[in-house]
Amino acid sequence: MQPAFSDFRFGPHFDVAVASRTGCGPAPRAENQDNFVVIDFDGRACHLQDQAPRRLTVPGWLQGHGRIAVLDGMGGHGHGREAAEAVAEGLLALPPCVSLEELTGHLDALHASLQRRFAQAPGVARPGTTLTMLELPAGGAPLLYHVGDSRLYELAAGQARPLTVDHVPATAAAMAGKLDEAGWWRQVHGQHAPQIAQAFILGNTFADPTRLSDSLYPLGANKLPSWLGQLPDRRALALRGDGVYLLATDGFWSCTQPETFVGSWAHLFDGCPDAACMVGRLFGAMEHDPPAGLQADNLTALVLRPLPRHADETALPDAGAD
Repeated sequence: MQPAFSDFRFGPHFDVAVASRTGCGPAPRAENQDNFVVIDFDGRACHLQDQAPRRLTVPGWLQGHGRIAVLDGMGGHGHGREAAEAVAEGLLALPPCVSLEELTGHLDALHASLQRRFAQAPGVARPGTTLTMLELPAGGAPLLYHVGDSRLYELAAGQARPLTVDHVPATAAAMAGKLDEAGWWRQVHGQHAPQIAQAFILGNTFADPTRLSDSLYPLGANKLPSWLGQLPDRRALALRGDGVYLLATDGFWSCTQPETFVGSWAHLFDGCPDAACMVGRLFGAMEHDPPAGLQADNLTALVLRPLPRHADETALPDAGAD
């Protein structure tokens, strides 16, 4: 079973654990191009450097503020591991952000600066990585920032509900009115294809399907079809007290029937006392009872579990989508 990193300090509010590995099965990937970032309320941080966990303390970090993220470097474009590592290091250098505007500004600037940096590397095509992250301001609602096809799931009330929209060609087709809700769901969640329409550093094909545009293209309610409009890429979240929140890379649903396998997660964590147990259960399922047709891919899973709050504490504020 995959051991989870779980000795983080998120006060009385959250229980957090994370694990990453090259993959499962008889022929896992030779290199782990995934990454993750955890910065806890004391500024204690962990990420992957040269595929190994690196721990550090972020100087001057704001007490009571947190940050968590998963990243999946695009191996098909080359230098996927280096791209994910570069963004992870950038996240460690970003100051704590308390608003979506502040968070978006810093991350868009990081995207542009890394594009310039990799453009200066001779013989290196522009790489890319997914980025699905939550900023955890002290006393405020978590802030979601999402690029690519890694996902954030909410596991609650017997369901595993995606809270992010994959940046894939099927989503572009739905935005253009060429795919209805059932068709989009079938292509995105009922099967798996290693195609992407946007990635951090790489850029996007949403703005112009005929070419790769440099900038990021946030999908908001004004761009998404009405049946996805409640899931913009950048928004504040209202967390359920009885929910479990899973940030994961697409190796977990790279199989023949991903919807069936993901649906089993709702009860996979039953009886787990903490986030580390939940991460271990998920990796254990992949290793000992893998879904049919599982493809070799890297695996990274990060669990955020809200902790019960005392009666005299104020609940996290409700926050709707922007």
